[in-house]
Amino acid sequence: MITENTPGFDAALVWDQHGCLPLHRNSTIDDLHEYVRAGFDFVSVNVGMDGPWQDTLETLMNFRGQILDNPSWTTLAGTAQEVSKAKEAGKLAVAFDLEGTEGLDGKVGLVETYYQLGVRTMLIAYNVPNRAGGGCHGDPEDGLTAFGRDVVREMNRVGMVVDATHCARRTTFDLFEHSTSPVIFSHSVPSGVHRHPRNIDDDQLRECARTGGVIGINGVGIFLGDNVTATEDLFRAVDYAVGVAGIDHVGIGLDYVFDQAEANGFIKDDPDSFPADGNYLPSDGAPIGFVHPRQLRELSEVLTRHGYSDSDVRAILGENFRRVAAAVWR
Repeated sequence: MITENTPGFDAALVWDQHGCLPLHRNSTIDDLHEYVRAGFDFVSVNVGMDGPWQDTLETLMNFRGQILDNPSWTTLAGTAQEVSKAKEAGKLAVAFDLEGTEGLDGKVGLVETYYQLGVRTMLIAYNVPNRAGGGCHGDPEDGLTAFGRDVVREMNRVGMVVDATHCARRTTFDLFEHSTSPVIFSHSVPSGVHRHPRNIDDDQLRECARTGGVIGINGVGIFLGDNVTATEDLFRAVDYAVGVAGIDHVGIGLDYVFDQAEANGFIKDDPDSFPADGNYLPSDGAPIGFVHPRQLRELSEVLTRHGYSDSDVRAILGENFRRVAAAVWR
């Protein structure tokens, strides 16, 4: 049962490193009110999944414009300090992320353009290989390409967080080696919790932590287990990651999808990116489940019941990702 008044949660900086608004041409940001009602202070909103750069920029400009037009309850945050100021003002801070580097159209110079428009995090590949590196549903030995290394170098220069989520295993270790800034997994689940091609092993967890990065535990049912979405399931993944990577290197990246029909369309239209062995369309016909943002309040209570201190809970809920942002964002 979720308690509406949870002082520790209300005082904490609550940060979701990856959320998914509908990517329709005329999508609104109205769903972000769900984060406000759930007590969040920051969310990184996806604006593209290795699609054509024109579509990615159009989506980005659409969301950016709406956020700038709604200063009463949301704000575009470019620095960690601006996130803290937004919390003090009772507003939801937002930045953007790119799932994959195809939105660059092979041009390293576009990294800075995206950064100036509010993109603060970028994955290298989305499930399958691209011009920069390997995807988790391709050859696990696919690594960073020469273009990928140039992209990482430019991301480090401008202050964009390097994200290893959705990447081939070899690519993740190349990122740990080549990035001079902390590398994160914005929305991933440990394989030690549940075996899935999208999940990450203990060595990846440890090496991510070694860079100073953070693993954002996602709330997708097929990654957490057999399409499970109870708060205890999310806790189990968080607790496992803490045991391997340490309390300073675990956060939240729910990957909550507001438009399930749109997501199912992506899955059906792109069997290479969403292969059958990934169970993206569960065989029992049930839709993929997602942990809802409102469950984070209950997660804080579950963490406390399992012996996590107030400072530990605050670290997981947002302080760890805030630390990375403070170190990387310019």
